[in-house]
Amino acid sequence: MTVKFALVLLTLVLAQGARSDPLEYGDDDEDPQDSHVNQMLVPRSHQADATLILNALLKDYDKTLRPDIGEKPTVIDVGIYVNSIGPVSSIDMEYQIDIIFAQTWVDTRLRYNSSSMKILTLNSNMVGLIWLPDTIFRNSKNADSHWITTPNQLLRIWNNGKILYTLRMTINAECQLQLHNFPMDEHSCPLIFSSYGYPRDEIVYKWKRNSVETSDQKYWRLYQFDFMGLRNTTDVLTTTAGDYVLMTVYFDLSRRMGYFTIQTYIPCILTVVLSWVSFWIKSDATPARTALGITTVLTMTTLSTVARNSLPRVSYVTAMDLFVTVCFLFVFAAMIEYAMLNYYSYSIRRPPPKMHRMAYSSFNMSRTRQPMMPMGNSLFWHDYDDNCLYECLDGKDCKSFFCCYEECKEGGWRKGRIHVNIRELDEYSRVFFPTSFLLFNIVYWVSYLYL
Repeated sequence: MTVKFALVLLTLVLAQGARSDPLEYGDDDEDPQDSHVNQMLVPRSHQADATLILNALLKDYDKTLRPDIGEKPTVIDVGIYVNSIGPVSSIDMEYQIDIIFAQTWVDTRLRYNSSSMKILTLNSNMVGLIWLPDTIFRNSKNADSHWITTPNQLLRIWNNGKILYTLRMTINAECQLQLHNFPMDEHSCPLIFSSYGYPRDEIVYKWKRNSVETSDQKYWRLYQFDFMGLRNTTDVLTTTAGDYVLMTVYFDLSRRMGYFTIQTYIPCILTVVLSWVSFWIKSDATPARTALGITTVLTMTTLSTVARNSLPRVSYVTAMDLFVTVCFLFVFAAMIEYAMLNYYSYSIRRPPPKMHRMAYSSFNMSRTRQPMMPMGNSLFWHDYDDNCLYECLDGKDCKSFFCCYEECKEGGWRKGRIHVNIRELDEYSRVFFPTSFLLFNIVYWVSYLYL
């Protein structure tokens, strides 16, 4: 009875083994009757061949020695696929780039003969078992490899010894921005790499055909920049340790002005225009004109501080600094204009030390007493256009730089002086300030945008 039970059990085991999947990979939940599933699975014989090939290749392999050492330089063909660029930081002078970096070389020690497997595609576990180039990115501040869900590395070995090694990484690279034309500036941000220890007589880097490719730019994070193109170069870096092959990719970027136009340029222009309103306010409205002048000056000071927050502390003057400074000078000049007007107007209205002092004229020597009428806390003379409290006698210069006597408009007093009617200073300013500011804007924008 026991023998029969053992035979039945052995029969069931053999039947279960016959129904098992003879292939390497399979899905336990897959319906064997499903004819729509068509997958290429590696037979166990191929797995055995790959294992034998790898064991034979690595048996006497020394990963510390480069290929063809002592015979000829190792040629490394490089290629870069750009997943994304950005953001670009003007303050830190760096940019972020996400790339897939590919290197191809020939290692004769890894040649093998196999008719069934001409290419071995391996995972990251094999990377640490063979020799790899010691490539470094010279202008990187920090770099991270991607490890989710597995290390983003690819290794392929051809039967002729050719090796392809790719790695995905995110690099924060340094980019020395020249901000003289900020925010109308253009930059070429480099990505520089070379060998760390092997000079060019041992390792030579070469660009592949179509060596630098980019993904769809709509996924890039270039918020303030437009991507204009790229170019790659090959140079030789001479150091005390030897000559190294230097590979560089330049990414050409052009800054967008929209943000700075809205945040800085338009508010500055409107503040300057607002300061001109005081030219249409009566000169005796001191509180109104003073408050307007101080408000516009403080507003320009705030705008200047905010504009500098988006820039590093460079020692030279940028295009935005020039514009904001000139706007500040226009606003400040408008306030100084009223200070001059108020001072000289008060000097003209000021009564003489003795109220019975007579006014003289070179044409009318008769002594007449001018009537006065009180207006507020000031005394105003009648016939203001024809009389002035400054003495302007024949043979004498006027004591004031500004003259209000018709007789003073002729004669030697004008040599080296300019005749300005102080009462018309606001009318002059209504023309001079807008015209000069318009000319400044024309010169400014034409110079920075087209020259």
